[in-house]
Amino acid sequence: MWLKKNWSTVLFVGIFILLLVSTDAKAWLMRQIISTGLLNSKIEKKNVGQPVEEMAPSIFESFTVKDENGKIINVSELKGKVVFINFWASWCPPCRAEFPSIQKFYEKYSLNNEIVFITVNLDEDLKAGTNYLEKEKYTIPFLVPNGHVPDVYFTGSLPTTVVLDKKGKMRMKHDGMADYSRDSFYEEINQLLIE
Repeated sequence: MWLKKNWSTVLFVGIFILLLVSTDAKAWLMRQIISTGLLNSKIEKKNVGQPVEEMAPSIFESFTVKDENGKIINVSELKGKVVFINFWASWCPPCRAEFPSIQKFYEKYSLNNEIVFITVNLDEDLKAGTNYLEKEKYTIPFLVPNGHVPDVYFTGSLPTTVVLDKKGKMRMKHDGMADYSRDSFYEEINQLLIE
């Protein structure tokens, strides 16, 4: 009898407990929040008459990552390309929430050789990161840091996303989750590709 009268309370408590313990449930809830459009990143636009050099410092510092095969990629050697960098971990619900949008972004631009995707996994157990990508059928490259990552890129907040233009200027840095599959973001990337 008590259960019949209080079924909504029991359901609410059950959902609340699920959200507390399940990374996937938290990620799902955060994806719903992202879909509202409230958490979108903006790429810094050039002001008329103001050179890009005055807007953001050049940050092609010594920063390398390596792929699953041990191939080293040096960010400082990517001048001339738009560089999308995302720091993530498989245990991070906001990372999981935004990853479907990053995968869509990657699929849309993966054949464009003027943009490079650097998704840096920060799991202590690297197998957890590769397992997550395989389970979700994500095809974006799996990369890990190869040494220290300068603070200008990453200060410890997950997820963190950085976009560099072809001159190596930071045009966006966003701490926290966002939706990278929106047309407005694609328009900003397209603008960087033609600059």
